[in-house]
Amino acid sequence: MMREALLYDKLDNQAVKCRVCNLRCTIKEGGRGICGVRENQKGTLYALNYGKTIASGIDPIEKKPLYRFMPNALAYSLATAGCNMRCPWCQNWRISQSPRMEGTIEGKDVSPNHHVDLALKHNCAAIAYTYSEPTIFLEYAYDIMKEAKRRGLKNLWVSNGNMTDETLDLILPHIDAANIDYKGPYEEVYEHYCNGHAKDIMHSMVRIREAGVHLEVTTLVIPGVNDQDHQLKAIADEIAENLGSDTPWHISRFFPAWKMKDTPITPIETLKKAQMYGEKAGIEHIYLGNV
Repeated sequence: MMREALLYDKLDNQAVKCRVCNLRCTIKEGGRGICGVRENQKGTLYALNYGKTIASGIDPIEKKPLYRFMPNALAYSLATAGCNMRCPWCQNWRISQSPRMEGTIEGKDVSPNHHVDLALKHNCAAIAYTYSEPTIFLEYAYDIMKEAKRRGLKNLWVSNGNMTDETLDLILPHIDAANIDYKGPYEEVYEHYCNGHAKDIMHSMVRIREAGVHLEVTTLVIPGVNDQDHQLKAIADEIAENLGSDTPWHISRFFPAWKMKDTPITPIETLKKAQMYGEKAGIEHIYLGNV
């Protein structure tokens, strides 16, 4: 069910330039982007993961996490394989990293209309694009979002925030709420661990807020990565100053996973310290997660 990509430019010698995320991969004929799911076939870029659902389920909306949007509602959640980041602490690395590591695009063929049918059948109020990174299954999510809106469902975007303005232009009219994972204003953290840039993530969140979309922010606090006092204070200050003190902040506890199995669990005291800095910054709604 692969589909021609929505956002790309054709270059010389049958190369293409993808414009879906801020990596903006230039892909030679026969190659794939860093996400592992976009392939150049004779000068045309295809989304190989279109229609390939790797995971789906029904969750409380609070699990996204969205605590200040449609409380107690159910969200039908779905994902394809792949991601445009490579965070070594990823909890869902088996699906997010499998195209890059194994070269295969696993998943069950499910049409956009059928996803909406299932959401309505199970009395869900919204569809959440989550588990992996929805930016890299943009074409699939976009078709589902349009049908969901038409049939009265809300759309929830749960993302690392590493998307281009072109992608935001496309999706913002269809998104009702978003939760963005923000690791902090540290280029060294994003560049070393994640293959991204902190400024790009903040830019996406600012645009989401400016579009009137409900936004909540999640920070996974990881020992040795972003858990120092000055880092926690800076994260809180950035959220309050750039996104507004009414933006809910979820401070999540790290548990060892994937390539960071030897890293200790985040102490509860560290989360409480982050909460204190958030309160001092004036953030009105702060929630501790994974505790």
